[in-house]
Amino acid sequence: MFSKAQLDRYARHIILPNVGAAGQQKLMRSKVLVVGAGGLGSPVLLYLAAAGVGTLGVADFDRVSLSNLQRQILHGASTLNQLKIDSARARLSDLNQEVGVLTYAEGLSAANTLEVIKDYDLVVDGSDNFATRYLVNDACVLSGKPLLYGAIDQFEGQLSLFGASADGGRGPCYRCLFPNPPAPGTVPNCAEAGVFGALPGVLGSMMATEAIKYLLGLGESLSGTLLHYDALYSETRRVKVGRRKDCAVCGEHPSVTELLDYAVFCGDAS
Repeated sequence: MFSKAQLDRYARHIILPNVGAAGQQKLMRSKVLVVGAGGLGSPVLLYLAAAGVGTLGVADFDRVSLSNLQRQILHGASTLNQLKIDSARARLSDLNQEVGVLTYAEGLSAANTLEVIKDYDLVVDGSDNFATRYLVNDACVLSGKPLLYGAIDQFEGQLSLFGASADGGRGPCYRCLFPNPPAPGTVPNCAEAGVFGALPGVLGSMMATEAIKYLLGLGESLSGTLLHYDALYSETRRVKVGRRKDCAVCGEHPSVTELLDYAVFCGDAS
């Protein structure tokens, strides 16, 4: 049963075909972990909280800086120098007090990631480095968890759903698309290359949409598809991604059966 306040808050969902009261209740029982409370994590967390997702996990060890505010709309001038997880918790609680917010400030590692993700229905990766992307992917494959992935670069972005398929089987994983990380120094980060401020809002909103669709079993997911968005030309294109038989973590004979030292794997031993 819904309270009157819940009926008012979620009215536009409840009257939607294919969502309804049952769908809203399912959202309220769902648990989603969002890795990164920055450019992509900001809109993802805001829209999942607004939708009434019952439990949101936020994993980030960084602090809010002035340079973040050009695109990281979860934070503001009043939270400068705060841990992003604390800033996120306050903003999400203000948006929807019914949503439980769990925070992880220690950073994800090979030692703790499997334990962190075990109780979540979906993991959303909005991180900005390859070590975290491979870590989270491998942990999700080893745990049988679906992974919603997004990444941005200057004026472009991409997203996909890994590890889940429409028929209930296992779809491709991040390593099926990118078996190995690029050589160190060949891909500049946001501080070096820049990022169009509104771009994370577009991609993050797409990711939130895909997350809610997955939780409710609506429409066609991005499993097996990489969606690419070009902000300069307002163009999208879809690239089919298949599961690789020789994938190191989800293939027929996996060589990765436990989590690694991903900083070394990605060429960043520091």
